[in-house]
Amino acid sequence: MCRNIKPLFNFDPPANDEDVRAAAIQFVRKISGFTKPSKANEAAFEVAIEAITAAATELLASLETNAPPKNRAEEIAKAKIRSAQRFG
Repeated sequence: MCRNIKPLFNFDPPANDEDVRAAAIQFVRKISGFTKPSKANEAAFEVAIEAITAAATELLASLETNAPPKNRAEEIAKAKIRSAQRFG
């Protein structure tokens, strides 16, 4: 699956609308095969983004956990360390 789509659940601060929409755009790009759709497909592309954004927002709002929220800045720092170790 697309490596640019990051987990959005159980973070402090929580994912905002921009984060959810960015993930939806990445998902639609991946499954459509288009980075940028043609004019003929632009409307369908936008409808799909809006539908996936709404579904993801609903999903995130309905999920429950007993785990404490992860700190977004700490997780980003960990990912950078893993990337540096992996790619040098």
